[in-house]
Amino acid sequence: MKIEGIKGCYEKTRGLFYFARMCSKIRLHAAGKLPEDYFEMLGRGFDGRTCRYLSVSYEEVKAQVLAGKTDQETLDWCFAKGHGLTDEQVLIYNSFMSKRGWRDDETDEFIPDMIKQYGFKDDGKVVTDFDLIEMDEGRWYPEMWRDAWK
Repeated sequence: MKIEGIKGCYEKTRGLFYFARMCSKIRLHAAGKLPEDYFEMLGRGFDGRTCRYLSVSYEEVKAQVLAGKTDQETLDWCFAKGHGLTDEQVLIYNSFMSKRGWRDDETDEFIPDMIKQYGFKDDGKVVTDFDLIEMDEGRWYPEMWRDAWK
């Protein structure tokens, strides 16, 4: 579903995938513009993993975003409150997040089930959670992952 103002999974904040998306969901939810289908996973799933990786709580990140900080300012706050990341830690995080669903415990059931649920063509091109999200929100193209890594 197309959502005005939601950022994509591959958008980077200080090199980190997904963080901008989490911040945009917080802002949209507070403004009453985030679809209800998204509520259950706020602070969970990729949001939760991102916060745990940064050693901060989702509620703390949410408070920073709602206080008016930009994505970059919020991430800088996370680095100061939790811990900063080396280039290698950013690479590890981005690699895990962008490949979730490909050759892991979601491959055989979750990914095919979601492809069916969303009514997508099961042609083997959608293989990750990021693919599913980007396709559902109308941004996906087969080489998107390659462009994001440039």
